[in-house]
Amino acid sequence: MNDGSLRVIPTNPQEVAEAEANMTQPKKDYNEGVDFLKNNEHAMAANAFHNALKGWEEEKNLHGVANASDKLGDICAERGDFDKALVHYDRAYQICTDDFDRYSLFALEKKKADIFVKMERYKEALDLYWEIFDEYSGNRDPRGVIDTLEIMAEIFIKTGDKAKTAECYQLIAKTHRNFKHPEEAAEYEAKAKNVME
Repeated sequence: MNDGSLRVIPTNPQEVAEAEANMTQPKKDYNEGVDFLKNNEHAMAANAFHNALKGWEEEKNLHGVANASDKLGDICAERGDFDKALVHYDRAYQICTDDFDRYSLFALEKKKADIFVKMERYKEALDLYWEIFDEYSGNRDPRGVIDTLEIMAEIFIKTGDKAKTAECYQLIAKTHRNFKHPEEAAEYEAKAKNVME
């Protein structure tokens, strides 16, 4: 979804005009959609992203298709149309898998996991959250690890799995201990104990 290149942003009026003249119609539609989103005009944004998607499909610009699909997925998720959001996210995910764009894949995995929770498809959500947990662990990101484990604990509470809930709390406590946060570690150890009583 991200082409990874840095671009100089033109500031003088002639450079701005030249940059706009060289911009493809799908890119203009996409930028328009982003602006609509900033103003909470979701219907207009969806229309602009749809136009961008169609234009990029015609141009065979897969990165553009992934970006537009991602944004359409966000809009569908916001509206509560989770099935359609997953279709858009899956399309973007496939393109990013083919490109091995790990950063974008990770962002999409988090979005999909959140939707699975909202749809009460807990097994699929947990499968993704374990992958997300592994990614945060591998990146040595304690905040991401803790946030993910807290979400997973909430899912296990909903499914009535006390042992797994306690395991999540114990892992959170261990993470806090490793980062010299004794009070937080004690808090989660107590939560783990309380769950099992």
